[in-house]
Amino acid sequence: MDFNYLIGDHLRNAKDFYHFVPKLGEPKDAPRVQLAPVLAIQVTLFPNLGVSIGFTNHHVVSDGATIVGFIRAWALLHKFGGDEQFLSNELIPFYDRSVVKDPYGQGMFIWEEMKKKNLDMRDIMTPPPEHKVRGTFTIRRDDIEKLKNLILKSRRQGSSTTLTHVTSFTVTCAYVWTCLIKSKDAIGEEMIIDDSVMESFGCAGDFRARFNPPLPQSYFGNCIVGCVTRSIRHVDLVGKGGFEIAVELIGEVIQKQMKDEEWVLNGNWLKVIDDIDLNRFLSIAGSPKHDLYAADFGWGRAAKLEFISLDNEDGGIVMSLSKSKDFDGDLEIGLSLSKTQMNAFAAIFTHGLSFLYQV
Repeated sequence: MDFNYLIGDHLRNAKDFYHFVPKLGEPKDAPRVQLAPVLAIQVTLFPNLGVSIGFTNHHVVSDGATIVGFIRAWALLHKFGGDEQFLSNELIPFYDRSVVKDPYGQGMFIWEEMKKKNLDMRDIMTPPPEHKVRGTFTIRRDDIEKLKNLILKSRRQGSSTTLTHVTSFTVTCAYVWTCLIKSKDAIGEEMIIDDSVMESFGCAGDFRARFNPPLPQSYFGNCIVGCVTRSIRHVDLVGKGGFEIAVELIGEVIQKQMKDEEWVLNGNWLKVIDDIDLNRFLSIAGSPKHDLYAADFGWGRAAKLEFISLDNEDGGIVMSLSKSKDFDGDLEIGLSLSKTQMNAFAAIFTHGLSFLYQV
């Protein structure tokens, strides 16, 4: 496999990456329990070109912040010959579970619900998709500022939207969300005129710093909350003002839910997740806050970061979002779609950004 092909931003066959992704070992059945490996690492050498490091981890062990912290700590230890003095406090794992408040017993409730689902640990890896391509799109700092200014202009002109939480994250996610929905219509996959068809967006919010008192940033495990927008009509998102509506919805859920500790602790957010129509749902993998490009094993920064989980076949679309490998302030977006939809998305995405500089 061509190393330079794999690290490019152009369209590449999604199945080509599975040669470099390890499989978790087979689980073993025991009385009332299943024992299963939760982490696998595969290192592939491309002689005189580079190295690929593939990770497969089960979410039961950790969230994104934890796995990124593990990778960055491993990289630093490798770079400095195992000398732990180079590890900052945020990279030294904190394991004490007693600091986590659970006044409503949500831990036990979730455990009982998961047992009812009869999940098989063998199902973590999906088979390589035959008809999907991967593409990487960069939204520049200047583009992001233009999108923010578009929202501010809408506010000054008396828009009915409140738009209280306008950030690089909200405008980028909103822009990609509306472009994706338009791309489906553009290729004739969907021509929706039914007002009852609804869309939604979701992301995972790191709640470590939101607790009172806050948990250490290096808390090892899962400490995330699902943030899901109110459902919105498909026709509203593809129509005039769809971008502003999307920004408002995403900003609203982050602003309200991530500041409401009681809402998180009582488990109301779990009920919202259960009601999601996965076929009309865009979710996020990764975060600009988790900078994997900063993981330096002693060979310099990574040439490319890919999320294999984008190849999700269970309905809906997953996009990755991370810091750019090249320029501070830019964001990198990863998608896995059919080639037809990817081409349509690329055209809509590029045209929309170029139009920002004409107004």
